[in-house]
Amino acid sequence: MNDREISCNSGGQFMDRGRMNQNGVVQPLLTDLYQITMAYAYWKSGKTDDQAVFDLFFRNNPFHGEFTIFAGLEECLKFLDSFHYSQSDIDYLRQTLPEGIENEFFEYLGNLTAHDVTLYAIDEGTVAFPRVPIIKLEGPLIIVQLLETTLLTLVNYASLMATNAARYRMVAGKHVKLLEFGLRRAQGPDGGLSASKYSYTGGFDGTSNVLAGKLFNIPVKGTHAHAYITSFSSVGELKTRLLKHKQTGVMEDLLEHAIRHRQLLSHVLDVSTEESSEGELAAMVSYAIAFPDGFMALVDTYDVKRSGLFNFSAVALALNDLGYHALGIRIDSGDLAYLSCLAREAFEKVAERFKVPWFNKLTIVASNDINEDTILSLNEQGHKIDCFGIGTHLVTCQRQPALGCVYKLVEINGQARIKLSQDVEKVTMPGNKNAYRLYSADGHALIDLLQKDSELPPAVGQKVLCRHPFQESKRAYVIPSHVESLYKIYWKAGKICQLLPTLEQVREKVQISLKTLRNDHKRTLNPTPYKVAVSDNLYNFIHDLWLQNAPIGELS
Repeated sequence: MNDREISCNSGGQFMDRGRMNQNGVVQPLLTDLYQITMAYAYWKSGKTDDQAVFDLFFRNNPFHGEFTIFAGLEECLKFLDSFHYSQSDIDYLRQTLPEGIENEFFEYLGNLTAHDVTLYAIDEGTVAFPRVPIIKLEGPLIIVQLLETTLLTLVNYASLMATNAARYRMVAGKHVKLLEFGLRRAQGPDGGLSASKYSYTGGFDGTSNVLAGKLFNIPVKGTHAHAYITSFSSVGELKTRLLKHKQTGVMEDLLEHAIRHRQLLSHVLDVSTEESSEGELAAMVSYAIAFPDGFMALVDTYDVKRSGLFNFSAVALALNDLGYHALGIRIDSGDLAYLSCLAREAFEKVAERFKVPWFNKLTIVASNDINEDTILSLNEQGHKIDCFGIGTHLVTCQRQPALGCVYKLVEINGQARIKLSQDVEKVTMPGNKNAYRLYSADGHALIDLLQKDSELPPAVGQKVLCRHPFQESKRAYVIPSHVESLYKIYWKAGKICQLLPTLEQVREKVQISLKTLRNDHKRTLNPTPYKVAVSDNLYNFIHDLWLQNAPIGELS
């Protein structure tokens, strides 16, 4: 049994390969059966020495937007680094594939690696657009064909998730914190881990997912559930009421302090002590004793105004007596705009009455099935929320559950290949290509340009004819002030060729890349489409090849 098998079978799905944490599920058999049957057919046809180029790209931006964040590249490189069929993989394939397959083919599979593959890609965290390949692979036909499904599954959800998170970040604004709370609603453990990782990439500030925090060094945040509040029914259930004063070290009765403050708060907040829940008070005192420096309480278990805010403020003031500062509250139901304003108003009253200025800055966290439209609506209503905890709509990408990346053969043995379709959107752009991003003088991206790899790059200050790949009349001259070559070689001769960025650096790259887009490309309602063009040379090449391959009809 090899190292990969040992790691895969020893418990957790993520394993430490020394250089990089690798998900043990990501292995050559994580593919569609037809990739392996095609590999056999290629092999039997004598195509083992054929060299191919494949493009990985998407046809439409998700969420009715006009940009996509490319993510998942590091996982693709880990996959190439570890690509090898183990003996147990070969044994399984012998049992599973149709009878009659020669032993030599299984020996061939057993010796396959990604050593002879070259992978070009745009930087992870970069804004990407339809039809522009985000990954380009060159190498032996059989091996690059076998990589297809796994690479697609590594890129599709990662890019969709990062894009979704980036959109939430844009509508929330840069001063509001965003926390990912979606593990329990995610599509299984791998979906939950990926959601945590790529929501952080897209701009979220933390996650509730503890394992993701460990694996990816993402800040882990959380409060408590309603169950904690409802597990107490009276203050008589408190097993301990004492807390050590932060400065003096003297043990004091926190409940006693809280009850005294409740009497005073009753007039300030216009709430009767009889109206509020004693069980909720007990739960909050208990939690504050456990986490005096991190007291963040859920206040909507019974009634936010009549109980939750009242009890929280009493306990927070009690902590203040002992030298501690509470962090804030979480609201998980109800009218979030109204309740957040109510809470902020209450905190301001308490701050003034009790001379505790820090009360004005208590954090208000809101959760409760929040989506992009919810945040936009809350913005219009003038909410006072400092942080959103977002789960279901974020991690399941409910507005669009799949990105739709595809992987197409565009060249074999130096000869361009094209896939035709009655649906023009599905016609591929043939040949080995390079991609460039052309910028205006104000620093904004103007257009992405695809060229044949034999063409000279566009030059700064020189007029470039940019054409729509399929609509003859759509064309324009562009004089770029800056030209960015989008592709770098990330994998060649069995090695990673670039210094891989940390997750923090990829996260920063997302925001830098988004700033290069005009605001009208990024707006949520009717965004302006970003232009993707081909050079005049590539345009003519596409249409000549199209005519060569399209069958000629016959009328009778």
